[in-house]
Amino acid sequence: MLSPAFQCAQFYKKINQLQLYTWIIDFKLHRCYSLVKMTTQAKWKIEKNRIINLPLAEKRKLYRTSEYITLDDIYTWTKHAKENEHIKTKIRTQDDLNELKKIKINPEKNVTLAEKVSIFKGDITKLEIDAIVNAANSRLKAGGGVDGAIHRGAGSMLQDECNSLGGCPTGEAKVTSAYDLPAKYVIHTVGPQDGSASKLQSCYENCLALKNECRFRSIAFPCISTGIYGFPNRLAAHIALRTVRKFLENNDDMERVIFCTFMPVDVDIYETLMQLYFPVED
Repeated sequence: MLSPAFQCAQFYKKINQLQLYTWIIDFKLHRCYSLVKMTTQAKWKIEKNRIINLPLAEKRKLYRTSEYITLDDIYTWTKHAKENEHIKTKIRTQDDLNELKKIKINPEKNVTLAEKVSIFKGDITKLEIDAIVNAANSRLKAGGGVDGAIHRGAGSMLQDECNSLGGCPTGEAKVTSAYDLPAKYVIHTVGPQDGSASKLQSCYENCLALKNECRFRSIAFPCISTGIYGFPNRLAAHIALRTVRKFLENNDDMERVIFCTFMPVDVDIYETLMQLYFPVED
């Protein structure tokens, strides 16, 4: 019969062996997770670098849509206004005129700048331009609306790259590749949920501030924060238009800024207010 001391020693030996096995299993699981994570990171980085260097004809083979829209397909504001004479009858309120006073406009640039902005009534994910803006959430996780449509159009690697960015605070902007979308880049910005006009303005400013880093010359904005975030549509349009006007007056190399107006209410508002911020002169 084994002595109690020997039995106790054997018991603790088995415990130590079990702890060792547990440690080995934990180590292997952690290593496997790390390798999977590294592989995921490597995939999106490799794909991002590959796509950016592809000729346009080759990149078009990646699109998940066959109905892409080029910059040349989109009317400038000048052409839109002249072909839709009825918009001149749209009523501007005194509040609109008061908002206009918040920006100093150089009238000598009216003709030039009216050629550099557009209203687009449609799906932002179809645009074959340099950059489209995503109205994202602070975690940069695929959501609903424009955000969900952009993620679906880009494919899973967009989320993989977003996961590497550590989220995005309200009013700031972060850029990723657009992957399988017709655009080159997606700029993610988080609109305010508290009705903050200054934070909404920061969204537009910070997106535009990425111009030199990304070397984009064309960009499309959705109506940030006006959906489930509840920002007033008309005030949001004023903020967008005056921020873009100020930017264009100081960035002559910018080719086009597009305002995507999916809802009829936004189409009406932008057609009304763009006549104030971007007058079309004969």
